[in-house]
Amino acid sequence: MSAPDKVLLITVAFLVIIGFMAIFSASAPKCIEEGGQPAQFLLKQMLCFVVGFIGLKFFSTYDYKKLADWNVIFAGIVIVLLVLVDLTPLGVTVNGAKRWINLLGFQLQPSEFAKPAVVLLLATIFRKDTDLFKQSNWTSAYIPILVMIGLIFIQPNLSMVILLILTSVVMYLCAGGSLKLFFSALGAGIVSIAVAAKVLIKPYQMQRITTWQHPELDPQGAGYNIIQSMIAFASGGLTGVGYGGSIQKLSYLPECHTDFIFAIIAEELGWVGCVLIIGLFWTLIHRGFIISSRCPDMFGKLLAIGITFSIGFQAFANMSVASSLFPTTGVPLPFISYGGSSLIVSMSMIGVLLNISRKRIKKIRNAENAQ
Repeated sequence: MSAPDKVLLITVAFLVIIGFMAIFSASAPKCIEEGGQPAQFLLKQMLCFVVGFIGLKFFSTYDYKKLADWNVIFAGIVIVLLVLVDLTPLGVTVNGAKRWINLLGFQLQPSEFAKPAVVLLLATIFRKDTDLFKQSNWTSAYIPILVMIGLIFIQPNLSMVILLILTSVVMYLCAGGSLKLFFSALGAGIVSIAVAAKVLIKPYQMQRITTWQHPELDPQGAGYNIIQSMIAFASGGLTGVGYGGSIQKLSYLPECHTDFIFAIIAEELGWVGCVLIIGLFWTLIHRGFIISSRCPDMFGKLLAIGITFSIGFQAFANMSVASSLFPTTGVPLPFISYGGSSLIVSMSMIGVLLNISRKRIKKIRNAENAQ
């Protein structure tokens, strides 16, 4: 078996290491204030990394073509977990959102597992055709995806819903879907959202949009996070205040080790650190699309596209929220933010990407040897 894509592997390694450093720096003051172990969040993240590395190792050697046989079963498991979160006492509510579940002493976020489930379902059917009206496609993929999106929406987790929808659209277009149908659906969707916005969008979600535009109107309330995040960016300047020297993490910026960890990196490492993070994610996206373009079969191409876009857009959304380019959402920064489910899922998806690159490299070498 040929070696996997080394550039992708090194890029992910750098992101994980930076994540460990950022989590420890951002969470240690909070842990000390609460009388706990300063490195407790780091240790939990490292434990999840071990699980994620096992997933990466497994999927980098398991033939990705065989994943199509497990798509419905995996989607079914994700749906069951989402039902347990939404409709049973097992669901855990944090900051008004019921997105987590306690199983055997471990806390999971099933919506994270919906990302590979959707990618796998769509890659399986789109490798043959992109007919959106074919009955078999509805029963095997579209209905399970809509069920997952519906269950995630009522948690509520609108940011994940948007990510899943955009991933689906990108995969459809890359598989050769109808542009005419896409633009028609896009126009109808915009009109429908505009009409139903007052019904579907909850008051706190609309407040996020208003606050994003004018955070100064409520500096001690809804606009607090955005203002504190902007202060972190401004304090960092070009080279930052130094690792561990952040002031905003000292109870000024809530969730600084999760949703707003990029702001802490910006404060401590400055513009240079931000460019480094953006460059690493850009490299990951670039390698993912190269792997997709070189893959000899449509299933592998679509898997690579779906995985790459899912991780890339999530990173873009998180950094955009931290820098106030987007309204506040609850999307973690892949590989860097504290969160076991996100890390495990992201590393497992990277394992699939490495597997696709490994098979393609082997085919190229075989062809060269034959000449």
